[in-house]
Amino acid sequence: MTISIVIVDDHAILREGLGQVLAQQPDLEVVGSSGDGRQSLKLVAQLRPDVVILDISMPGLNGIEVARQLQESGAACAVVILSMHASPEYVFQAIEAGARGYLQKESAASDIVEAVRAVRAGRRYLGPGIAELVAEHLASRKTGDNPLQLLSRREREILQLVAEGHSSAEIGELLFLSPKTVDSYRSRLMGKLGLADVTALVKFAIRHGVIPLD
Repeated sequence: MTISIVIVDDHAILREGLGQVLAQQPDLEVVGSSGDGRQSLKLVAQLRPDVVILDISMPGLNGIEVARQLQESGAACAVVILSMHASPEYVFQAIEAGARGYLQKESAASDIVEAVRAVRAGRRYLGPGIAELVAEHLASRKTGDNPLQLLSRREREILQLVAEGHSSAEIGELLFLSPKTVDSYRSRLMGKLGLADVTALVKFAIRHGVIPLD
């Protein structure tokens, strides 16, 4: 199955070069590109790609805000951030905005291809350099009692599955529970951990090693 892609970056040379790299893969197809964040929202709505590759610094609307608006609109595409910014704060902001992948622009072509395939398959992807930076950031944080100890085995299982992006129906089928029961477990564990929403749950899961960084 071919994965359709829209590239959003204000540098035409990068858009063209990245498009050529992706076009070499038999399962990838670049169906459109844009150099403006706000215009890209209309383009994505029109083309309905499987994956959108976004830069952060763009005129009109920055990439993180584009990702956030795509998430709020219910767009079915998966977002990969490809940026010069590599700080953990940007990574966490991107995740909060709904991005499923984050790489530096200096990443190898093979990493970008892998990221596109990973997010299309429902997984998260952090490039090697990003994963290392985030890991160092988390390692420098003061550690205390492990909050995961507050959770039951079933709650920890559901925490991981939710953080990986699975729906309540998918989790229920995997664990032989009704979606309503899964929702109850999710609400309970979020209450125990003091998490307000699923975005906070994902960030918690990354910080505490529940899901991998790459």
